[in-house]
Amino acid sequence: MTRVLVLNGPNLGRLGRRQPEIYGYTTYDELADLCVGWGRDLGLDVEVRQTNHEGELLDWLNDAADEEIPVVLNAAAWTHYSYAIYDACGQLVAPLVEVHISDPTQRPEVFRHSSVVTPHAAAVIAGYGIDGYRMALEHLARN
Repeated sequence: MTRVLVLNGPNLGRLGRRQPEIYGYTTYDELADLCVGWGRDLGLDVEVRQTNHEGELLDWLNDAADEEIPVVLNAAAWTHYSYAIYDACGQLVAPLVEVHISDPTQRPEVFRHSSVVTPHAAAVIAGYGIDGYRMALEHLARN
């Protein structure tokens, strides 16, 4: 089975409680279980992680680069301004799929309209809710 990391940035641990009108009612634990199950069905060994600490996410991305592990990344707010995340994504060897529950380009806050992750992504899946994670895993399974 191909190992895949599903990495989530700040505040995503509060899914189901934080702005459910934008992010839905699925909790983070439910999302993690769904990703593992979807991955299993696709022949992928999925590990799901979430952090509110940028350095920790950088360490995970660097480890993925060293081990050539495909990544599904929702960098959350760091998507829009973290050049450290940009540099770490640029080092990835295996495919990276950027995923967002909402579509940042359609959000009213202008700062959300750009991504430092997109230049390094094999695909960007945004605005499909939690199902975007399934779509990202399917993309990795196909490619």
